[in-house]
Amino acid sequence: MNRTQKSCVIALAAYLFAGVMIICAIINMFSLQANTITRLGAHLSMAAVFAMPVIAYFTLRRKQSPAEPDSDERDEVIKQKATSVAFLAVCMFLLAASVIPFLFVGQKGSIPAVVMPLINFGIFIDTMAVYSIAVLVQYRTRGKENE
Repeated sequence: MNRTQKSCVIALAAYLFAGVMIICAIINMFSLQANTITRLGAHLSMAAVFAMPVIAYFTLRRKQSPAEPDSDERDEVIKQKATSVAFLAVCMFLLAASVIPFLFVGQKGSIPAVVMPLINFGIFIDTMAVYSIAVLVQYRTRGKENE
């Protein structure tokens, strides 16, 4: 596994963790009282927030072999195609971000201004997850071309 694959796997883990954290935060916002499970979840999530960069640093720093380059032509082609897929995904996410609120609140409704940065952050997280998945899928399928 080269550096690009490792960084995409770590990024997917971080995006999954961020999604779980957002879901837990939404559940805690609508629960009437904080209980032991939510406090334990808050402590575990804080520990994970501090552990993730340390794990990423040591994982990305180590190479398979000393002669391995950081990237080659194949890596650049894969990144280029994954960027194209991510651009298509961001277009679809922006379309959904403009249509879905309209369907929920209607033509006369209003959306609080605080929601807009959250929608943009969600689009960013989703787009980067699509990019990471596209890179990993291409590495999985590209390796079998020479067989």
